[in-house]
Amino acid sequence: MNKIPFSINLVILSVLLFFSCKSKLPETAEKNITGEIAEQAMVVSARKEASKIGVDIMKKGGNAFDAMVATEMALAVSYPFAGNLGGGGFMVYRTADGEIGSLDYREKAPLAASKNMYLDENGEVIEGKSTLGAMASGVPGTIAGIFKVHEKFGSLPIQELLQPVIELAEKGVVVTQKQQERLQKYREVLMQVNQDTILFTRAYKIGDTIKNESLANTLKRIAVNGRSEFYSGETGQKILEFLQMQGGILTEEDLLRYEAKWRNPVRIPYKEYQVISMPPPSSGGIVLGEILKMIEPFPIKDYNQNSTKYIQVLTEAERRAYADRSFYLGDPDFYAVPQDSLLSDEYLSERMANFSFDAATPSSTIEHGAIKGYESNETTHYSIVDSEGNAVSVTTTLNGAYGSKLYIPELGFFMNNEMNDFSLKPGVPNMFGLIGAEANAIAPEKRMLSSMTPTIIEKNGELWMVVGSPGGSTIITSVLQTFLNVAEFDLSMQEAVSAKRFHHQWLPDEIMMEPEGFSEKTIKKLQQKGYKINQKESRIIGKVDAIKVLPNGNLEGGADPRGDDTAIGF
Repeated sequence: MNKIPFSINLVILSVLLFFSCKSKLPETAEKNITGEIAEQAMVVSARKEASKIGVDIMKKGGNAFDAMVATEMALAVSYPFAGNLGGGGFMVYRTADGEIGSLDYREKAPLAASKNMYLDENGEVIEGKSTLGAMASGVPGTIAGIFKVHEKFGSLPIQELLQPVIELAEKGVVVTQKQQERLQKYREVLMQVNQDTILFTRAYKIGDTIKNESLANTLKRIAVNGRSEFYSGETGQKILEFLQMQGGILTEEDLLRYEAKWRNPVRIPYKEYQVISMPPPSSGGIVLGEILKMIEPFPIKDYNQNSTKYIQVLTEAERRAYADRSFYLGDPDFYAVPQDSLLSDEYLSERMANFSFDAATPSSTIEHGAIKGYESNETTHYSIVDSEGNAVSVTTTLNGAYGSKLYIPELGFFMNNEMNDFSLKPGVPNMFGLIGAEANAIAPEKRMLSSMTPTIIEKNGELWMVVGSPGGSTIITSVLQTFLNVAEFDLSMQEAVSAKRFHHQWLPDEIMMEPEGFSEKTIKKLQQKGYKINQKESRIIGKVDAIKVLPNGNLEGGADPRGDDTAIGF
């Protein structure tokens, strides 16, 4: 028998080792990719222009909260798809000395709203009434939100924060490939709703510049007159006149009565981490907390990222948490949300008791638990850390793409279509496939339920990660998987954000998977266990923007390659 030369043996061994190691790597993330690194401060947002303005504010001596005001408004200029004056959002913060809190500047139902306002005489939902045009809009909260933040934490004058944003609107924003595609996709419906051409229905090409003089003028008035300009001044009057002319029901009293609210964030212990996230009327913190506590007893690290077992455990926890979301969550000012019960160890242990690795648990067999006692990518998130260690996580939205599609030419911005986030009729899904119950029924001045999940994570008591995402019903699972990618699988921040994602939301009973990121072998195994897989829609899941504090104190940004998202730091 001939002996194989040592050198060939070595080659064979090297190849075997290569493939052995290769199989251990996550199927969906390239390794050894690090995001933008900064020593002092960082902003990660949906557009380079907005990130730069936020960073420039901090270079001037502003803090993370000053940068929040500037970044929020810069996104209204550079990313009108979701950045806004006519919408609302949520902020979770952690100060350098460890104080945490959250701000709810979610839209509210108008005073003239009623439970069945979107139903016809037969009790059926009237198509389009809650999604397009003036009747779709709730009372906007964004301007109230930025002024609430500035009043409590701001260090630079509001005029100084808004000046670069005004200049950006006047100078214009260069159209990217993705922006061109979005504008083309929605051009027809924008024309239809506005019954005319508007600034955003022109046939823009990559490299064109969009100047928004009307928005610049609106921001100039807000810089001079403050919050009241939007809610009772010339701008407020123009909003009301325009909406009433279009058949809307917003009134002067609606604007005057609007207030952003400070709330106590949800705190979820997970191993050595403290996950700090948004409370109701966002469902984000509670649903994220339920999932994390349901999966914590499982050896997640041993499963490998996006392996069959990993997908099973997350899917089964997600379907149970989203079933609870549909029944129990709503505006806490109108409804007693059973937060402590939903997050109790005993309750969540019972929820997972009937899970088996052998087969899927059909959603038809799962309802909300008994307690003792698809939104879309049409939202935007940004994460900020300043040189002092203050951290801000903000998710803001108009709801659908360009909101209600109704644009106010004289003011330069779109109005939201957040009314669709209420349960229009219990048991009937909203535009994102989410089903709601009485807890989220429409009532005057009520805030509609949301999936927005701005989140800050501590590790061993220190600031460790700032994370969030757009993506409607997929927001929560995008934040969850990004966190686990770093905490359990030791990915860099950029690798964690870039990795392919999957999503389950109870109904429809399917695992939505991003295309070309999961092995056929894994998909086949899941199907054999009774899971329905949906890769047909070829849609992206979330656009995560995150910052991780590295062991040496530097910051690593993770900017989602699914969009034009950019991390900038210094």
